[in-house]
Amino acid sequence: MRSEENLYSIALRHCPLIGDVIFRKLVGEIGSPKEVWELSKSGLQNIFGIGRKIAVEIGNPEHLRFAEKEIAFCEKNGIKINLRHLGDLPTLLNECEDAPAILYQKGNFDFSRKAVSIVGTRNISAYGKQFIQDLLIAAKSEKIITISGLALGADAEVHEVSIKNNIPTVAVLAHGFHTLYPSRNRKLSQKILEENGVLFTEFNSTQKPDRENFIQRNRVIAGLAPATIVVETAFGGGSISTATFANNYNREVYALPGRIDEKYSQGCNQLIHQNKAAVISTISALIEQLGFADDVEKTDELFPVSEVRILLPDHQQNILNTLDRKIPFSLDELAQKLEIPTYKILPDLLQLEILGYIKALSGRQYLAI
Repeated sequence: MRSEENLYSIALRHCPLIGDVIFRKLVGEIGSPKEVWELSKSGLQNIFGIGRKIAVEIGNPEHLRFAEKEIAFCEKNGIKINLRHLGDLPTLLNECEDAPAILYQKGNFDFSRKAVSIVGTRNISAYGKQFIQDLLIAAKSEKIITISGLALGADAEVHEVSIKNNIPTVAVLAHGFHTLYPSRNRKLSQKILEENGVLFTEFNSTQKPDRENFIQRNRVIAGLAPATIVVETAFGGGSISTATFANNYNREVYALPGRIDEKYSQGCNQLIHQNKAAVISTISALIEQLGFADDVEKTDELFPVSEVRILLPDHQQNILNTLDRKIPFSLDELAQKLEIPTYKILPDLLQLEILGYIKALSGRQYLAI
């Protein structure tokens, strides 16, 4: 029965030294949490990697009593208990080796939507806020769902802008459902649920928002989506850990570049420099890379105002004006049209490509974007 699965899963996960990976190993080798619970100590210690310290806690009735209280708490507060070994987790998260054995849920998660995780510093600037607003306004016509961590700053901005644009949003918490941190975002958490969003946490109702929980929480944020966007972060900021988890899961990572003297752009610039994140050049290009638009033409038609363009020098603007969006021009053809030697055009073409204005094709051919 499902209630029995919940009971023994929570009890087993509550045992000291049994984390998500060991939980999965035990259940995978023995069959079910109840069978693990009832196996003899000698039988448990025969499993590779399971020593006496782990085995001695399994079967302790104290953990069963805790599980009974936890189930009662969940039933009282409308909390769903998702068990990984029963296939309850969102598909992408389930693919992660270290995904939570148990994931508690409030609200509904729409599996059919395209998910994107967006994270950043608590000290978000006007630049970062504008980027989030432009991105979500541009993507609101697509069937997407945003994921973040309900922290102050960038996370809260993601949730709030999503709600304003009728985009369901997911908040992943670093504590149990008995509290809400930061308390300032309590109303926001309620609004998320009211607007068809969801709150997730792997932590039970006794676990507080301890510092180490936030790093653990970040792997869930990264695991829930095929792509993670880092808006602004300092060196060593919490968002760096989210990006690292996403890289380890072979997910896409994008970072918003900024000035090198801005503290909360340095982490993003470092991710880009180390090839751990793709650079975000324009909103429309990012939307295309995320798969939120069917093709380039649709992106250009729907989101022309979302482009963040740099004022180009006249000679580069002339090159851009000469190029076509559909028919590629070779370097020689471009030189002939502009009446400029090819060696003088090449540096400008490279700069335009880096800025995201043009696309280079094989055979030294170029398209405007």
